This record gives sequence, C-alpha cells and structure tokens, in this order.
Amino acid sequence: MATLEKIRSKSVLLIIVIGVALLAFIIGDALTNSRNIFGDHTTIAKIGSTKIDITEYQRKREELNNQYEEARKQNPEQFANFDTQLLPQMALDQLVQETVLNEAVAKAGIRSTPNILKYYMLENPNNQKVQELMQALQGAGIAAQTPAQAYDIIFNPKRNGLTEAQVEPLQRAWLAAENETDKMIRQQIYQRLLVGTVKANDLDRKALYNDYVATQNVEVAFLPFGNLNAKDYPVSDAEVKEAYNKEKSRFAVSEDTREISFIAVPVMPSDADVAACRKLAKTTVDFMNANKGPLSKEIKNEGVSFSRHTYRTDDVPQNMRMALTAPVDSAAIAYISNDGFAVARVNSITQQVDSVQVTLVQAVTEGLGNKVLAALNAGLPADSISTRFSVDSVAAQTDQWITLFDANGPTNALSSAQLDSLRNANGRYISMMAGPQGMLIAKLVKENPATTVYEYDEASYVLGPSNTTMNAERTKLEKFLAKNNTAAKFAANAAKAGYNMQNFVVTASTPAVPRFAGMNQYYPESRQVMRWVMIDGKKGDVSHIYESESLTAPILYVAAVNDAYDDYAPADSKDVKDYLTERIRREKAGDKLAATYSKKAQSLASAAQAMGVQPQNVAQFRFGQNPGVADPEVMGKIAGTPANKKVIVAKGMDGIYVYLVMSASRENFPFNVQQYDQQYYQFVNPDLFGMLKGNAKYKNNIYKFEAGD
Repeated sequence: MATLEKIRSKSVLLIIVIGVALLAFIIGDALTNSRNIFGDHTTIAKIGSTKIDITEYQRKREELNNQYEEARKQNPEQFANFDTQLLPQMALDQLVQETVLNEAVAKAGIRSTPNILKYYMLENPNNQKVQELMQALQGAGIAAQTPAQAYDIIFNPKRNGLTEAQVEPLQRAWLAAENETDKMIRQQIYQRLLVGTVKANDLDRKALYNDYVATQNVEVAFLPFGNLNAKDYPVSDAEVKEAYNKEKSRFAVSEDTREISFIAVPVMPSDADVAACRKLAKTTVDFMNANKGPLSKEIKNEGVSFSRHTYRTDDVPQNMRMALTAPVDSAAIAYISNDGFAVARVNSITQQVDSVQVTLVQAVTEGLGNKVLAALNAGLPADSISTRFSVDSVAAQTDQWITLFDANGPTNALSSAQLDSLRNANGRYISMMAGPQGMLIAKLVKENPATTVYEYDEASYVLGPSNTTMNAERTKLEKFLAKNNTAAKFAANAAKAGYNMQNFVVTASTPAVPRFAGMNQYYPESRQVMRWVMIDGKKGDVSHIYESESLTAPILYVAAVNDAYDDYAPADSKDVKDYLTERIRREKAGDKLAATYSKKAQSLASAAQAMGVQPQNVAQFRFGQNPGVADPEVMGKIAGTPANKKVIVAKGMDGIYVYLVMSASRENFPFNVQQYDQQYYQFVNPDLFGMLKGNAKYKNNIYKFEAGD
C-alpha cells in the first residue's frame, strides 16, 4: 500500500514530464516537416519560383562526370590538367539552362511531329542512346546495322526470333531515347524562334552600311592620361556617392555575392628536408648496388617509388641517360635537386631488333589452315591463295611491318618465343596461333638492323615538405590569425606579416577560389574554402586554416569575408569605389587638360607640340573600325564632325584627343541584306539565356550540398 501511495503521489509529476516530452517530440517533428514542406531542404538552385531538386542535379553531375572520364580515357594529354573542381558548377549550369529553356518551351506550346521525330531517331539519329542500343544488340549477337533495323528488332521481336521478355528492357530504353529526342527537337525549334527575334530592321541595316561606307581622312593627336596623381585630382566620398546613385543599376548582382581577402601559403621543403632528401638518395644508391630487385620496405616507406624500364637508346628519357653509362648491375644517381631525385640501376645492355617485316595469312578454321600452310610451303604465293581457296575463308597481308619496340618500350606484338620460331623457320611459313577461331600463319621476310636496348630499374622520389616543416608553417599562420581575427585586421596586416593577400569578388557559382582575378584558374582543393565563404562566413569573419591534400606541393588557405550582398554592390565596396574614383578623376583631368590645350589649338601641329606627341593620320577613319581612336565617345564625335578643317579638342576616358577632319567620302560597296543581318546579330551578341531568365532572381545552393567542411 505504501508503494502504491508513492506512485499515486508522483502521478501528476509523471504526467507533466511525459506531456512535456511528447510535446517536444510533436513540435520537433512539426518543425522538421515544416522545413521539408516550406523550406529548400533539397533545392540545389532556384530561378525565380522554379526549384531544381538535388536528385536532378545528382543525375546531371553523374552524367557529366561519366562524359569527363570517357573523354579523359580517349584524350589523356588534353585532359591531364583539367580541374575537376569545375565539374559541379558545370553540371548545375547545364541543368539551370535546360530548366529555364524547358519552361519556356512548355509556355510557348512548342510541339514536334511524328515525321520529325522519325527523322531524328531513324534517318539521322543524333541521340547517343540510339547508338548504344545498336551496340547492345550487336553485343548480343543480333545484327542491327541501322537504327531502323534496331527499331524493327526491338518492337517486332517474334518476327526476329525473340521473346517479349527479351526486348522489354530495350523497348523501355528506346522510348526513353524518343522522349529525350522529342525534348531536344522542341528545344531546337524554340531556340531558332528566339534567335529570330533578334533581327535587324531596315534602319539598322542602313546604319551599319553607312558606318562602313562613310570614311574620313582625319589627323589625330592623342595624349594618354597614364597614372593620374590623386593630389592633383582629388575625389571626395560625396562625389563617389553621387556617381554611384546615378549609375546604381551598373552594380546590380544576380546572386548572393561575397568580397573576400584570401591568403594562399605554398609550403616548400626546408633546408633540413633537402638535406634529408640527399641522404635518402645515397641510401637508395647503396641499397640498389648491394641488392638486385625491388627496394626495401624501409626505403619505400620514405616515399621512394620503383619501376623497371626497357628502352631503345634514343627513347631513354634525357635525364636518365648519364646514369645508364654506369656498368651493368651498378646503380647511379640520374639527377638530384631540391625537387627530388632519381636513381638508375642498369640490368642489361643488349642488341635487339625493333621491327620485323612478315607476311601474314589467316584461315577461318584450323583444318583449312593446315592445308593453306602446306600449300604456301609448297610454293603457292601468299597473294595467290584466293585462287586455290575460297575468298571468304582466307586472307593475306604481305610485307607487313610489326613494331617490337616503340617510344614507350616493348610493344609485345610478338613474344620472344614467336620471334625465335619465325627466325628458326628459315624463310618458311609457320603457324603462329591455331584453334576453333582459325589459324594465323606467318613468314619472316626481313629484320631491321639491331639497336642498343637498355633494361634498367628506376627509383624516384619527389621531395615535399616534411611534417615538421608543415607544422611550422601552420603554427606561424595560426599566430597571425590569433592576432588578426577580423576581416579588417586580416586585410590591414597580412602584407606586414609577409603574406601575399589577394582580393576577390565571388558567388556560389564560383567553382573554387581563383588564382588570379578574372581568370579561370583555381587553387587546388579550394572549394572547401568557398563553402565556408558562402555558407558559414559572415561579414567580418575570418576562416580557420584549410589545406590542399598534396604531399609534394601542399598549400595552406585562409579567407576573410569583407562584405556580403545580394542585390547591389555597395558604394563603399572596394571594386566599386576604385572604379568610380578612377572614372571621376579621369573626368576631372579631361576637363582640365581639354581647357588647357583648347587655348593652344590654333592648329593641330601647335596642339600636338604643346601635348608633346606626334600627330597621326588616319586615312580611312570608319566608325567602330579604326586604329587611331579607342574611346567610343570620341569615336562618335569624330564620325559626326563635318570636314570643315576645324581643330577640335575632345576628352576621352583614356586621354585627350585633338583632331581635324580633313575630308569625307563614301566607298562604293553594294548593299547586302544578309551581310548586315549577320553583322547586326554579331553586334548585338544576344544573351539567349539572359533573355529567357529575365529579371528572375537566381539562388545557388550548391555549397550546401558540395565540398563539405
């Protein structure tokens, strides 16, 4: 009873505890559901109100990655330096453009026709999946030489000796290819219509024509501004603000933007590391002189790699040749530097034939091959075997050269046993291979003269910084960050501490941290830094230290977020302020210098003399096409000036121009509508994606899903 009373007395408290726990569970579940329902939990990008799901991106990323891997296999040299950090954003860019285009196609109600679909599937297929289907059929032993034959086999299985179950996967694949092709056709139709909206009218064509045929003979004297002194032409913050307000639209951004300061510290091997490298080189030479075969486990653990090579004299790499002058079975250092070393041990120096000339004959069965072999050795010429045997059963290739060594070493086109058999046959034909698939018959015709061949072992080592060196650089950088833990301090003191700081404007669409402003080169493995900048970093924050994973050329990274905005770059942004300040300064310099030289412009010669420059004659000045004037506003002024031989002073954004229009004329060129339609399109250079996207805001969430911290 006492126990029961205790339980009863605690019942209210238990109910409260259980209730609170249940409420917390319900609220937590509701919050989770609300994120899934109302948030962007799986949205990798958003254009206006259109969301792109992470699963769509993952499919596109896999597709692009497969394309890259295939391209790399086919062209390894071309893709050797390709930065795979670009792939995620490339995949998303493609997906975004496809999404925007598909929405536009759907809104326009574009449709393809059965005849067009038939043409692009059967008669002129450009969908790779159709080719893959044909290859799948051929791989299964089913002859399908054309897409039409493949279609008939897949959708009329009984007529082709197949069951519905056998072709059912192929039917699904074909229908999927049809859907893709149909989408592609509708996209192409819409794109042609979109391009057609950017078209010159009669006035546009005539204006382009007139600009080209109208020429002037112009004398020009030009004095460039060069670097203008800020003291001579001061610019106030109020002037910058006023200019910013007038041109604010110029500084609009299409997505979330960050201005960052960035330090990259390449860690180089220390003097102690170089000394250890040289000691390891000596240890490696001593071991290879004392032992045949691979390196010891201890030397391998130091990072020394081992390989065996067989090369003709001329194919031996240049940096290995001196080491190969050592006696056989001895090792020597091929090269040693602050980048590492290589050691070579000569195993053999032989004289070998690098190519042979043979006559080859093939027979479809082993039995037929024996008959052909007997006939050939009885005197039947190889090029006459089709006179005695069926053309479909035999084939001959006379005087074929087989390469035994190329620049990469032995080709293994013939084994040593096969070559010996050919030599020992003394000019007779022998069977090289025989079996159910037929027989290959060969006769040695000629051998190239023997050449010197080296077989050697190579031990190589690429020197990178040791753990001690890495830790020292990291400690030094950590001390700097401890004292400079805000973006302002970071930017102000980096150079004083001996660090090379760079400034960048980046967005989530920036694939990685750029190496140089305005260039598509990126620091290795710096997407992790970009993730921090776009996801975790706030204005004024400084990141922790990131590191590339290279063992031989590691780099330490740190970034600071100086500013963040998603609509307009602010007036106090460094790039904006620098641009406006320079522009205002040039305006002031132009006004002052134009007034100065206007007083001295009694003639072009006197103006040029006062400016300290030589005048230039532009015999055929055309608007937009001339070598003497770069500033577009001045170019327009000259084109609109009559040939009155009046000296005119004009300020440009690049300097002061003094010019004199001597005469004007018109070239006698025929007017061609098609030519000026093309010129107009090139002049406008429309951004088709921008036309489709319009003013829709772009939200890129890629770093929420990629490049984890």
